[in-house]
Amino acid sequence: MPEQKITPELIRQHNLTEEEYSLILKQIGREPNITELGIFSVMWSEHCSYKNTRPLLKGFPTRTPEVLVAAGEENAGIIDIGDGLAVAFKIESHNHPSAVEPFQGAATGVGGIIRDIFTMGARPICAANSLRFGNLDSAEVRRLFRGVVAGIGHYGNCFGIPTVAGEVYFDESYEGNPLVNAFCLGVLRHEQIARGAAKGTGNPVFYVGPATGRDGLAGAAFASQDLTEESAEQQRGAVQVGDPFMEKLCMEACLELLATGVVAGIQDMGAAGLTCSTCETAARGGTGIEIELDKVPQRGPGMTPYEIMLSESQERMLIIVHKGKENEVKRIFDKWDLPWAEIGVVTDTGQMVVKHHGEVVADLPAAKLADEAPVYQRASKEPSYLSETRQFDLATIADTQDPIADLQALLSTPTIASKNWVFRQYDSTVRNGTVVQPGSDAAVLRVKSDSLPLLPESAPNRHQAVQDKYLAISVDGNGAYVYLDPYEGGKTAVAEAARNLACSGAVPLGTTDNLNFGNPHNPELFWQLKEAVRGLADACRHFEAPVTGGNVSLYNQNPKGAIDPTPTVAMVGLIEDPAQITTQWFKEQGDVILLLGALVDQADPYQGLGGSAYLKLRHDLKQGLPPRCDLVREKQLHDALRGWISQGIIRSAHDCSEGGLAVALAECCISNERARHTSELTGANIVLKTPAQVRTDALLFGETQGRIIVSIPPSHETKILGQAAILGLPAEKIGTVGGKNLSLKVDEGIFEWDLDTLHDGWFNCINRIMES
Repeated sequence: MPEQKITPELIRQHNLTEEEYSLILKQIGREPNITELGIFSVMWSEHCSYKNTRPLLKGFPTRTPEVLVAAGEENAGIIDIGDGLAVAFKIESHNHPSAVEPFQGAATGVGGIIRDIFTMGARPICAANSLRFGNLDSAEVRRLFRGVVAGIGHYGNCFGIPTVAGEVYFDESYEGNPLVNAFCLGVLRHEQIARGAAKGTGNPVFYVGPATGRDGLAGAAFASQDLTEESAEQQRGAVQVGDPFMEKLCMEACLELLATGVVAGIQDMGAAGLTCSTCETAARGGTGIEIELDKVPQRGPGMTPYEIMLSESQERMLIIVHKGKENEVKRIFDKWDLPWAEIGVVTDTGQMVVKHHGEVVADLPAAKLADEAPVYQRASKEPSYLSETRQFDLATIADTQDPIADLQALLSTPTIASKNWVFRQYDSTVRNGTVVQPGSDAAVLRVKSDSLPLLPESAPNRHQAVQDKYLAISVDGNGAYVYLDPYEGGKTAVAEAARNLACSGAVPLGTTDNLNFGNPHNPELFWQLKEAVRGLADACRHFEAPVTGGNVSLYNQNPKGAIDPTPTVAMVGLIEDPAQITTQWFKEQGDVILLLGALVDQADPYQGLGGSAYLKLRHDLKQGLPPRCDLVREKQLHDALRGWISQGIIRSAHDCSEGGLAVALAECCISNERARHTSELTGANIVLKTPAQVRTDALLFGETQGRIIVSIPPSHETKILGQAAILGLPAEKIGTVGGKNLSLKVDEGIFEWDLDTLHDGWFNCINRIMES
């Protein structure tokens, strides 16, 4: 390839600053060639280096005695779940690719996160996701929504992994820049943890998986710049193309190879492809690596070193094998009918050396590429818009005049409505481990013997059955709350995830987060990020749910401005006894309904209506302050609930979130889908007394935090209320389960909703919009 002159314009095209280019010159002592410039461009992108966020991420709690692999050490964190078993889990974004090519962008997001998990030696057992889109009134938004959901379903269903949990929000701030965050969890034994380090000078380096093509070229760099119509069109080739069947074969072959003990290091080719996998494994191992590109399987004719190194073609892995054991790789990958190639060797030079036709086309220090990207302390300042949103006065808007219509309307908004149109496209039961499917506060998975990767044939416990474990998974985040108060919004995202786990009977194990924010060069947007991370960290520390890893996705904005700052939190919990698994819908006629937590936070000037779904729906406002999150009171509530669940006296538990108390009560009545399109509707009779100075809309639709609705046998009412009083935990009886309607008496007024009508609007809302 003719050598290309490195010009200031070429440097800018690679998203590198003059200062960064000067640092490259200093680090390598010469001018880079075009291939080396491309390598630095992707490795020093925000997506790979976290150069704008690394100082913030250090504030996360990452260590507890149960953490076996901490955040930042490997592709995913790993946490002990007892009896020699562990879980690996992580969430990552594929936002920009999904905006350009929604089907393939979302599909390859799923494929990428699955590879992160089995690279750790774990067998993936479930997937989840968090999605954000603009207003569904827009045909373009519907196109993106349809494509993303189809892509997620295609990859997960074909691969054979259940998609069990998630969340979907719709807001105009995400117009043109949807968020697609993909989560995966896998299980393994402690001794099966694999590492992504190139160790052992002289060990051969193998490329396994399909050939390298020109798809996904420089995708990491594309994800680290503002998304505009021009950049999207230019970077359409940066979207990868996925093959879930190939990935399934690749996973099985890799797990089988790991069981032989011949693997010295393993790394998937995700962001930055062959570049990232080679330099990161060398950096982790404190070694060097040398590869010959002629030996790399290639799909396209005449591919240049630049293209081969920066391609993000999917389903590819890099494996370092103990010298003399090469035939095991060949035997196993031939058995699975998968391509393989021995492309290089581990060295002791500390350099990543890339050859093409026998000539060196890149010779760079691996550790400097992987670990010594520039780190920036970005300027931050409180956004000016907050002075306006905080001036909002509830007295300027009228109280509700028609609660019956308001509840029906809230349940029929796409953000609150049932997401069955989404999750019915996902196989949520494949592998027969799903205990609680999508539709309750948290999904619940059973970890059984066949969930685990195989042990070596010589292992004495190869065929030994393991004790079943039960895991709960919840994904949460509310961008409107973070927009109005990033610190409180960050805390609330974690608290709601923990509350959802508590409602299912689970104790939190750990957290993974995806930080979706705008351009970090804007001080106001960086302030949002900094404050949100502070809130996330404080809450994770309080709930003893360490952050095991995650992803930062910046530059999420469209020509109208940045998205609402949206940290997504995925939390995993452990349920000790399957008898304690709890769901959100009412169970038995005559059960007593209790509200745990304060009816309304009267110290909140907005009475829970700040940033609420009701305020947005009825008044088209995103103003005020979000509901306050009291971490001490939250944890006390969760601990008490788990205690009562362990005693077998809680029949259902459901947290109050978007839409407030009235929406939560309605969901308890209508969300029990016993089979597809076959729901069991259970009525309730509720009596509420409005506290002094509290508005009716705040009472019914305010989103005061730290509240859970439970149903219990009548014989336990006195016991729970008495224990709650001793704990200083607000709790009161608000009604009974029974009848065919939702009846709500507020002071002297009585409101009644037909459950069939409520269910129809809630269950069919998105379906009617998408199929009309």
